[in-house]
Amino acid sequence: MNNNVVNDLTNIASLFNLYKVLFLILGFMSLYFINKLARSLFDQLMIKLPGSRFTVLQIATLFSFVVYIIGSFALVIGVLNPPKEFLYAAGGSMAVAVGIALKDVVASVIAGLVLLFDRPFIVGDRVNFDGSYGEIISIGLRSVRLQTLDDNTITIPNARFMNEMVSSGNAGALEMMVVCDFHVALTADVQQAIEIIREVIVTSRYAYLKKPINFSVSEVEVAQRLAIQIKAKAYVLDIRYEKAFQSDIVSRTTQLFIEQQVQRPVFGTHI
Repeated sequence: MNNNVVNDLTNIASLFNLYKVLFLILGFMSLYFINKLARSLFDQLMIKLPGSRFTVLQIATLFSFVVYIIGSFALVIGVLNPPKEFLYAAGGSMAVAVGIALKDVVASVIAGLVLLFDRPFIVGDRVNFDGSYGEIISIGLRSVRLQTLDDNTITIPNARFMNEMVSSGNAGALEMMVVCDFHVALTADVQQAIEIIREVIVTSRYAYLKKPINFSVSEVEVAQRLAIQIKAKAYVLDIRYEKAFQSDIVSRTTQLFIEQQVQRPVFGTHI
């Protein structure tokens, strides 16, 4: 029994000589630099093909998965060249060890594969998750990175997306709906206000006019006073211009309301 254990340990140790370890290190470094180079090439391709930006981002994510998973497996098998018995034993032991010690990481990796093919969102989507809103900039083996509109990068474990609700604003499309709220006085000419907002939207350089512009009107309470709320819904031609589009609509509409004397809510008296 003891002799068998010693022989097994000797066989395992023989797989890891200095040269093989160096080859493995160089191999994994090569995988890293290949992925970095590919990412740089994909970035240049996105600049040349802005209309296919989401498709290129998705291909880049899939390429990264393939490079790391297949490349790592090929390196271990090619450099160490372990016997089949060792592979079976190591595979079983590793599965148990990984399942116990790294169950959260493994769950995130599996969830990452599910996200890649089930596609509740893709790289480039604007999503709202657990109070954080921004653009998905990468879907990795372990986590998803979300860049907020304040330029903060949030890292979210993939497994969280399996059990929690996530909302996507554009679902893989370049264009996305932008909603702007305006408030006017109860005595204001609502139709005039709507026409002003419509004119601003259709003349904005960020507007995607192949999609409809819609309005909804309601009476709401603002700062304990009643006002008419006009909700304008229009599409921006590229999600990257979401805030620029919103700012353009609000600033120009506000100026036109002043020039054309559209009555705004007066908060001098209580309801």
